[in-house]
Amino acid sequence: MKRSLILLLMACTTVALQAKVKLPHLIADGMVIQQDTEVRLWGWDTPGKTVRVSPSWTKTVSTARTGSDGTWMVKVRSPKASYKPLSIVFNDGEPLTVKGILAGEVWLCGGQSNMEMPMQGWGTCPTEGYNEEMLNASKFSGVHYCMMPEIWAEQPRTDSDCKWQTVSPNTVGNVSATAYFYARALNASLNIPIGIIVACKGGSRIEGWLNKENIKTYTKDPLDLESVKKKYKGNWSYPNYWYNGTLYPTMKYTVKGFIFYQGCSNVGNPAGYYSKLMNVMVDQWRTEFGLGNLPFYFVEIAPHSYGNVNNDNAARLREEQFKASKEISNCGEISTVDLVYPWEVQNIHPAQKRQVGERLALKALKNQYGFSNLRADGAEYGSMRISNDTCFVSLKNMYMGFYPTGEQTGFEVAGADKVFHQAKAVSSGTDKLIITCPEVKAPVAVRYCFRNFKLGSVHNSAGLPLFPFRTDNW
Repeated sequence: MKRSLILLLMACTTVALQAKVKLPHLIADGMVIQQDTEVRLWGWDTPGKTVRVSPSWTKTVSTARTGSDGTWMVKVRSPKASYKPLSIVFNDGEPLTVKGILAGEVWLCGGQSNMEMPMQGWGTCPTEGYNEEMLNASKFSGVHYCMMPEIWAEQPRTDSDCKWQTVSPNTVGNVSATAYFYARALNASLNIPIGIIVACKGGSRIEGWLNKENIKTYTKDPLDLESVKKKYKGNWSYPNYWYNGTLYPTMKYTVKGFIFYQGCSNVGNPAGYYSKLMNVMVDQWRTEFGLGNLPFYFVEIAPHSYGNVNNDNAARLREEQFKASKEISNCGEISTVDLVYPWEVQNIHPAQKRQVGERLALKALKNQYGFSNLRADGAEYGSMRISNDTCFVSLKNMYMGFYPTGEQTGFEVAGADKVFHQAKAVSSGTDKLIITCPEVKAPVAVRYCFRNFKLGSVHNSAGLPLFPFRTDNW
C-alpha cells in the first residue's frame, strides 16, 4: 500500500513537471526586449497544451497551443523604451513569472576572440582602462548582457544555459569589451536600456557561422564529425558547428541588428573567398532571424605580424572585408589600423577596445537612431593621378580635412618593377595627398598600410583613420 502511494505521488510529480511551461534561458529575469515592436516569446510544454502569456504593460493576453513537438510561440507588442521594470506571466495552469525586464534596444554581437575578449582581459592581453571602467560601471546599469556559452554542435541546438546580467562593478569584468563599449555608447547617447547578446568563439573561421546548406554550396569543408576532426586539429576551426551550438539558440530572439568582429582565422584565403562568404553569412543571418534587412556593422582585423610583419596576406583579408562592406546592404565597417600600439605586433588581441566599440556605435547612432550630423565614416581612397615622380591621391570622407595636417606616414610606392619603397606623403587641402619616393622616379602604384603589420597616421577631421588600400592589383 505504501509503495503504491509513493508511485502515485511520483507519477503526479512527473505530470506536474511536464505541465509547467519551460522557457529558453534567453527569456529570463533581467532580459532586455526590443522596444516598440512585435517581440517573439517561445518555449515548450506538453503537446496540446494552451499557454497564456500576460505582459505587465498591456491587458492583452496572447495564447498559443503547443504543437506535437511541444513547442509554442507568441508575438507580443512591446512598449517604448524605459527603465520601468516589466514582467511577463506564462501560464498553462501553473504560472511562471519573468521579472526585471526592460524595454530598449537589443543587439547580437558575434565573431571570434577579439569580440570574445572580456573587459578584464586575458593574461598578457589587458583591456585598456579596465579599472576606470569598473569603477564607473554603476553609471551604466541600463546595459544588460547575456554571454552565450561557447558550444559546438553537430546539429542546431534550441537552447543554451546562459544568463542575463546587469552591468555593475561586480559583473562588468566578464562582458565582451567590444560589445560593452558599443552598448555603453548607445546607452549614454539614447538614455534607454541596451541589451547585448554575445555569441562568439575565439579562433573561429567565418565558415563556423554558416549553416549546413551554405557550407555545402559555398565551401569545400566536410560536415561529418569524423572528416572534420581529420581536417582540423582544433574545434575552433570547425565549419557550421559554432553556428549550431552557439548562435542558433539566439535566433528566435527579437533584435535590432548585428555587430561582428572576425577574420583573423581566415587570413590566407584566396582572393574573393572571404568577401563572398561574408555576403552569404549576412544574408543567412538576416533570413534566419526573420526580422528583415537588419543592420550589420563589423570591425576590420587589426594589424598583427601573422608570422611576418612585411607580408600582405592579412592586408588582403582586410581588402576582402572592405569589399564586402560595399557589397552588403545596410552595412558598415570600421577600421582599426590606428588602434594597435607598436609593441603589440605579436598581440592579436589589442588593448584598445573602447574606440572599437565607440566607432561601431557611431555607425548605429547615425544610421539607425537619427543622429544625422555624426561623422561616422572613416577616410577612404578615392583616386590617383601621377605626374612625373609624384603621386597625387584624393581621399573620400574627409569631412573638414586632415587631422593632424602635414607629413603622413604609412605609405609605400612602387614602379614597374613592383618593388615597394617607403614614401613621403604630405597632406594638401582638405582631401589630397602628395606622395613622393626618392627610390622610385617613375611611380606606378601606391599602397597604404598594406602589410600584415604597418601603422599609418592619416585621419579625417573626425579622428577616424584612412582604410588601408592599394592602387595596384598585383
